Amino acid sequence: MDKIKKNWIYYLIIFITFYLIPILIKDTGSGIFILLIVIPLITLFTSIIYGLSNKFDFIYPLIVAILFIPTLFIYYNTSAWVYVIAYSMIALIGELLGKTLQRK
Repeated sequence: MDKIKKNWIYYLIIFITFYLIPILIKDTGSGIFILLIVIPLITLFTSIIYGLSNKFDFIYPLIVAILFIPTLFIYYNTSAWVYVIAYSMIALIGELLGKTLQRK
């Protein structure tokens, strides 16, 4: 629980990304752009910074996945389930990348 409290800013950024950016979706083109470019890039950069400042753990990618699941019912449909796995994997890769870039 302390780790979650310590890293609340990362979770807040992901929350804002998942819940506020989709409001900008106007049509199919903007929806695809947001789902395939904007959200993954923000998730990746946030995850790299998370990896730079923390030890490696599987909690962060898991929380990313859990945070995205409700958006399926708010903004998308059941065909977007694949993004739960995709964004979780992006978070994992970003965290690992940040960890490898971390100065020792």
